[in-house]
Amino acid sequence: MLLDLSEEHKEHLAFLPQVDSAVVAEFGRIAVEFLRRGSNPKVYEGAARKLSVSSDTIQHGVEGLTYLLTESSKLMISELDFQDSVFVLGFSEELNRLLLQLYLDNRKEIRTILNELAPRPPSYHSLEWRLDVQLASRSLRQQIKPSVTLKLHLDQNGEHSTRLLQTDPATLLHLLQQLEQALEEMKTSHCRRVVRSIK
Repeated sequence: MLLDLSEEHKEHLAFLPQVDSAVVAEFGRIAVEFLRRGSNPKVYEGAARKLSVSSDTIQHGVEGLTYLLTESSKLMISELDFQDSVFVLGFSEELNRLLLQLYLDNRKEIRTILNELAPRPPSYHSLEWRLDVQLASRSLRQQIKPSVTLKLHLDQNGEHSTRLLQTDPATLLHLLQQLEQALEEMKTSHCRRVVRSIK
């Protein structure tokens, strides 16, 4: 699978051939730090002074390299696919090898960082339910109006929360059928391939 880089990302990466390999390696280190701790303008300004260019040029170069490394790590592309993706940028063979080495050295760490940054959805803890049936009211002597009340207990990052839901049995039955259908679909080979590629 090849990376599809936009023209903007190609422009950001176009700065890399203008500097030597030690600077590109340092940009790789800054890119991983950028993922860990966020943007640091002082680092860009210091590098811009040393290289006699604007700090925006440095920032765009680091952000382009960050995008290249994160997308490659996210998709877990092979060495050959990474080389083919970088080849279209028209860099020298030495720079292509250096970028490949940066990718190989940092892809596990980048995937770990991306997993830590991913939002954690709430997880199921427990469920309480109650069935209420209204048999009559002042205006209607004989009516049957069932309702199901659900109290859903969730865990998110060690914190407990509660959601109170109320529905009629027909809607609950429809929801149950849809969930069962989704579970059956997860057993298909296509869904298993998709889940495997996401992990």
